Amino acid sequence: MRSSMLKTIGASLVFAVLGTVNAQAATTIKIQSVIGDKADEIVMVKDFAKNVSDLTGGEVIIEVLPANSVVGNADILDAVDKGLLDGGFAWTHYWSGKHPAAMLFGSPVAGAGVGIDNIAFISWFHFGGGKELYDRLWGEMGVNVHGLLLQPVGPEALGWFKEPINSMDDFRKLRFRAPPGIPGQTYKDIGVAAVAMGGGDILPALEKGTIDAAEWCCPKPDSVFGFQKVLKHYYLQGLHQVVVNADMYINGDVWKGLTEDQRIAMNVAADASLMRAISYRIYENGKALKDLVENEGVVLHDTPEDYFVEYMAAANATLEKNAAENEFFNEVWTSMKEFADVAVPFWAGAQTSNAALGNAYANSKK
Repeated sequence: MRSSMLKTIGASLVFAVLGTVNAQAATTIKIQSVIGDKADEIVMVKDFAKNVSDLTGGEVIIEVLPANSVVGNADILDAVDKGLLDGGFAWTHYWSGKHPAAMLFGSPVAGAGVGIDNIAFISWFHFGGGKELYDRLWGEMGVNVHGLLLQPVGPEALGWFKEPINSMDDFRKLRFRAPPGIPGQTYKDIGVAAVAMGGGDILPALEKGTIDAAEWCCPKPDSVFGFQKVLKHYYLQGLHQVVVNADMYINGDVWKGLTEDQRIAMNVAADASLMRAISYRIYENGKALKDLVENEGVVLHDTPEDYFVEYMAAANATLEKNAAENEFFNEVWTSMKEFADVAVPFWAGAQTSNAALGNAYANSKK
């Protein structure tokens, strides 16, 4: 009896010690986001984090911190580089001030000028040399960071207006919230008074009349910010951010401190996130657009044709300028162009069938 009890107690102690060791072995990576915790992007970051935890058997835990909780949003990448944060979550074009090529990965203006949409971008990233160039970007920036591409979105809507616009002449009369960096600068190049500001500042600016019109993303994120309370005319077709990619940035030393298996799990979860994010957004944006039109009095319009001609021309001029001035930018853009020469004619033709199919159904519902 006594011997049996001792064995039971001994076994319990062993399991307790092993449980403590396993708990101590868990690595928690704290990530600060640039966006509020109710945003769809954070829903999908947490989805990614769960996959990482599941794939590593709970060895790697990703904790998402609110925007501005440790450092200001504009300082996230520097904080990750210095080790003040384990990681960050944002859109890589936010760091175009550090290197212009960041735009080609985060928000390649007008589909990089060569017709690359959000799905074709993933093809380039995985099989056209994009991933290898993306991994070099951080060294080109001079930061100690490992990036994980997680969430492709697009195409983003042209935006919200008080009254219909029938031409670029109408558009140029308005003060317009546009993205930072090259996409916003391209609006200025075609004579639009573009103003960059954070998502949470847009609605107050519209209410005060500081700006007249605005873009942020797509029906779901836009409706969460409440733009429909002030503006009722919505244009879905835009060129400024046909592709937009949200990324996670891990401090290089934190990344190297993970085991090889843990890094593989992170990469596998990141690849899964690319498809899961697209899948999630299609349905969520569809539900939001239906609600906006049926319940919020929003009117959908087609974007004026002269917008596409003017914006594309200005985007290509900007891309050519940056390629001439920066060797790595030119290398990335050249890779995109070589990919597009092969893939875009096929993909554009196939998408024409998809668009015709979808529009036939959508028009039947009007």
